[in-house]
Order: sequence, then C-alpha cells, then structure tokens
Amino acid sequence: MSCTLQISDLRSVPYEEALELQRQFHKEIVESRTTSSISPFRLLLLEHDPPVITLSKRPAAGEHLLATPEQLAASGVQLCKTDRGGDITYHGPGQLVGYPICDLNALSLRIHGYMRFLESCMIDVLAKFDIQGKRDACATGVWVDGSKICAMGVRVSKWVSMHGFALNVSTNLDHFDLIVPCGLAGRSVTSMKNILGAECPSMEEVKRVVSDVFTKAVCEQSQK
Repeated sequence: MSCTLQISDLRSVPYEEALELQRQFHKEIVESRTTSSISPFRLLLLEHDPPVITLSKRPAAGEHLLATPEQLAASGVQLCKTDRGGDITYHGPGQLVGYPICDLNALSLRIHGYMRFLESCMIDVLAKFDIQGKRDACATGVWVDGSKICAMGVRVSKWVSMHGFALNVSTNLDHFDLIVPCGLAGRSVTSMKNILGAECPSMEEVKRVVSDVFTKAVCEQSQK
C-alpha cells in the first residue's frame, strides 16, 4: 500500500467552497479503490475567510450559538450548517484548518482509533514548538493547561474521512465568545500566539511542520 500523502495548500478559502472540494476528493478516493489510480491519502491545509461558525446536525448544537444574527453581522462572521460530527465551532483567519481525506481501511483504523491518530499528530506538531499538548479523557481535541488549542470533528462515509482539525495559531479568540465552543460550557480556548507571544511561528512554518508530521504518521500507520 502506498503511503504517499498528497498535500494541498489552499490558503484562504470560504467554508462552503472547501466543503465542496472535500466531497470531490472523497468521491475520487472511494472510486479509486478498484483502480488504485490515486493515493488514498490527501490533506487539505487552509484558513477559512470569511470567518465562519459551523453547526453540526447534533440537536443541541444550535443552543450553543450565543450570538444574535445582528452580532454575527457586526463581527463579519458567517453561519453554516455542516455534516461533520461534533457540535459547534469557529473557523477564521489565523487558524490552521486541516482536512485529511483518508481511506481508513488503508490506515487500518476505525473512527475511535482515527480520532486518537489525529490527536497524536497534533500533539506532535505542538511539541515541535515546545508546547505540551494533551488529550482530555472527557473531550476530543488537544488541550494546553485545560484550554483547547485544537478542535476536531470528522465525518466518515464508506470508511473515507472528511473534515478534521482546527489549530488556533494566531486567530481572534474573541470570536469564540460568540459560541459555547464545541458545546463545552466553562472550557476556555487558547492559541499558539497566546502561549508563545512574539515567539509564535508564522502560519507557513506551522503548515510545514503539520505537513511533515502527517506525512510521517500516515506512512507509518499505513504500513502496520
């Protein structure tokens, strides 16, 4: 099995445009199973602009939107429904969003194992910048001193993944006040800039590290 991870840097993309791209690549990977014509592993890296709050299909997700339509408009934040798992979250400039579109059969993973795989990758990424990220036994994602730095939510269809992770690099944390992030009341969010200050790396440097870490992790996992 090939362990080639095809990485696309999309830079700034509106949410709905990125969602359509994911669906296209998902379809291609599913259809390629009979031909082996393309790699079963893709990773889209991007920032969402304009800023957007996304709501999953979870019944209670709408209750975790705190902002009124007027407040959203004043903040320049869109509201979109999505088909990923999880609850409600925010995406915007300064936040690195990663959408791994991967055949989980080729990774020998199911959903629980895949989520732990994503967490492990992001913990390794943060470690490259001397930030100690941790798992939380009660909540998916990566945390630093009790604050979430990387949110995660996925959709798996025909055992091919969509959606993924959102790492707060230098994003506007005030926008998280518009929601109950991930539906977790009383839990704060943080960012690499909040932790590192002037030492915070550029988005391009974070993308480079994420690309290296995911390429190594996918290759190793696909050979198991």
